[in-house]
Amino acid sequence: MEGKKLPAVTFTDSAGKPVKAAELQAPFVLYAYPKDDTPGCTMEACGIRDAWQDFRTAGIQVYGVSKDDAKSHQKFAAKYRLPFPLLTADEAALEKLGFWKEKSMYGRKYMGISRETYLVAADGKVVKHYPKVRPEEHAQEILADAQRLL
Repeated sequence: MEGKKLPAVTFTDSAGKPVKAAELQAPFVLYAYPKDDTPGCTMEACGIRDAWQDFRTAGIQVYGVSKDDAKSHQKFAAKYRLPFPLLTADEAALEKLGFWKEKSMYGRKYMGISRETYLVAADGKVVKHYPKVRPEEHAQEILADAQRLL
């Protein structure tokens, strides 16, 4: 995906309104996470929240995306005071984005959201893909790369 624009997909924001990928405010971070209010997802979201002023200073918008519905996103954002939008995407959109993959837990294979991130430049092209994310340090990793790449 690096060097390319995001595919033409439509998300739903936490108010239930459709948002096209092309309408996202660039430069931006689009991070995919499996589920609202679970340990790793909360750690990742709170890490971004805690670095929010650094993202704003760098002029970077952040969008989280999962399959959770608008009501779930609203509760998650309120509970942890998340200052950035959480978007909902269906399996087809997540697959186009490269976030819907076969996963394995305890020997059981299933399809689900892979914890991945795209850093997108002002021209709308992905400048960095993070296929493996460590939630506890991801915000700082993105900010360091943004200073270098944007």
